[in-house]
Amino acid sequence: MVALISKTELKDLAIAAGDELEGASALEILTWTDEHFGSSWAVASSMADAVVPSLAAKVRPGVDILFLDTGYHFAETLGTRDAIAATLPVTIRTLKPAQTVDEQDVSFGKRLYERNPDQCCALRKVMPLRKALKDYDAWVSGLRRDEAASRATVKVVDWDDGRGMVKINPIAAWTQDDVDRYIAENGVLVNPLLSDGYGSVGCGPCTRRIAPGEDARAGRWAGSSKVECGIH
Repeated sequence: MVALISKTELKDLAIAAGDELEGASALEILTWTDEHFGSSWAVASSMADAVVPSLAAKVRPGVDILFLDTGYHFAETLGTRDAIAATLPVTIRTLKPAQTVDEQDVSFGKRLYERNPDQCCALRKVMPLRKALKDYDAWVSGLRRDEAASRATVKVVDWDDGRGMVKINPIAAWTQDDVDRYIAENGVLVNPLLSDGYGSVGCGPCTRRIAPGEDARAGRWAGSSKVECGIH
């Protein structure tokens, strides 16, 4: 179906679905995704947990899960990726930047993440994901409205204008309690860092533990005005 309609029609479809599917369950949203895009959709996962990969696998066993291996990840994050690959019926695609960390250090200087975190994220996250998403017509993320003020208006289905494709956020309306309940009821894998003081898991050099009462994402790029990596 997707191959037969224009980008304008696809955008209209996404915008309409964003309204029509508001209030639908995550599985209903992903079922809509599979009905419209077949095998041409994938899930982007930071490996903080396996909630969205687990939901996606119920709709399409073997679904592609895209993981951005920046070269700066905690060992626990890589371990979570490997455990998900071993226990869920999914296909993990590990995406790597054009340059290794050492090669980037030569080109841009060491600790680029300190001097220009936006550029570092662009090189190690945004560009590799953009390249990989060219293989699909739609992509799925685990964005939730309650995570941060910058995500408060996230729709369950939207148009990714920068990439010219449909973006699905099946758990956008979930709260942390909803996530915790799904994890407990389904035995979902969780990155152990979330039980060690981290509210959100990103690259090692740019992620710290959070203090009681802090926003879950307060430990990301702490001390700077940066709140998103640029993927979303």
